[in-house]
Amino acid sequence: MSAYSKAIERLYALQKFGIKLGLNSTQNLLERLGNPHQGLKCVHIAGTNGKGSVGAMIEAALLEAGIKTGFYTSPHLIHFSERFRLKGKEISKAKVLDLINRVWKVCDQREPPTFFEFVTAMAFLHFAESDTEWTIMETGLGGRLDATNVCWPQATVITNIGMEHQEFLGNSLKEIAWEKAGIIKQGVPLVHGVQQPTARNVVEERANKLNAPIIRKGRDISFRRGRGGRFVLNGQLWSLKELETNLNGRHQPSNACLAMGALEVLAEAGAAVGSGHFRKGLGHVHWPGRLEQFSTPPGESTLWLDGAHNLPAARALVESIDIVRQDRYPLVMVAGVMADKDIKPILEMLASAADWIVFSRPSYSRAAEPSTLAKATPRGGPPFEIEPDLELAMVKARRRAGKNGVVLVTGSLFTVGEARAILSGDPTSDLP
Repeated sequence: MSAYSKAIERLYALQKFGIKLGLNSTQNLLERLGNPHQGLKCVHIAGTNGKGSVGAMIEAALLEAGIKTGFYTSPHLIHFSERFRLKGKEISKAKVLDLINRVWKVCDQREPPTFFEFVTAMAFLHFAESDTEWTIMETGLGGRLDATNVCWPQATVITNIGMEHQEFLGNSLKEIAWEKAGIIKQGVPLVHGVQQPTARNVVEERANKLNAPIIRKGRDISFRRGRGGRFVLNGQLWSLKELETNLNGRHQPSNACLAMGALEVLAEAGAAVGSGHFRKGLGHVHWPGRLEQFSTPPGESTLWLDGAHNLPAARALVESIDIVRQDRYPLVMVAGVMADKDIKPILEMLASAADWIVFSRPSYSRAAEPSTLAKATPRGGPPFEIEPDLELAMVKARRRAGKNGVVLVTGSLFTVGEARAILSGDPTSDLP
């Protein structure tokens, strides 16, 4: 086993400490590293869905403007290094190994970090030493007590609020909104797309208390869909027509609206980014595994990947299912869902779009058994089969879809990540 593989394996072992909400451990770890997070110009993004897409759109515009940009996101699909993007590229294995070794050297075993705390410290250290001009930080879970919340951003974004991680964030939209609103900082502009009145009130009351200017989607910034996938955005600085993005899905204009709102804040804060950079950036956003069409040989079924890992994401997928189908039949779904998710409603939503389902799972301890998924399938749903081996599941799905059908791999980003590794023939995947 290589030094890199050993380091990644040791890092994954930190998952035994589970999820630890709180900032003290992260702050202490970063202090021992020289507080690399201090002084970084950041955009901090929280929300139930769309964080990565919004962050990737912001990144694409900043890169188009020639701005040295860092982007920290999770989880990764295939390579651990995907979590750290600098100038649009994932960092090297050598840099990952260097960062891991350096963070281990300052760890205090009386206060062992969680996996996410450790990795977040790696991100801050790398971006600080790389002299990034702007850094995009995506929360891992919640916001208020998330390890990323030690940063002091120039803009905060809350994409939306949905029921998720209730064992950590609360059992109501109001409680979850309170946790997400924890990223709001004194006087720092907030861009948000929270729709539910109860949750929106929590978010905006917090912002008002902290004198944080509020930019609300639907009031201060807005989008309108046009023909052929094009759309219009109206912001506080920019008004843009005939926009297109290479990201698929009817939800993407909404994400673009939030990204534009954040970029307008950055422009007012001195970033040399304009509407033209945003327009061009939307055309080459890099965000794989989210309603992504994977290249297949001519004469075979088309193949799509989408990590619809919770109910809102499953709903967004179903609302764009015609983009996936493209008048093809049958649509064969390969579904693998994590055991800690709300399986039944997710499957009810996904099953409504499928003609046949192959229940499978990624090689990850949190994954639900395919037999469990089969039992949760709604009555009257499409026929299904069980194949625990994900590679075989995709083979069976493609065989059943034939040359005129569609295969859709979905249910979890872990499922999509492993599927991508299989399809790419990548033997160096860093899946947990």
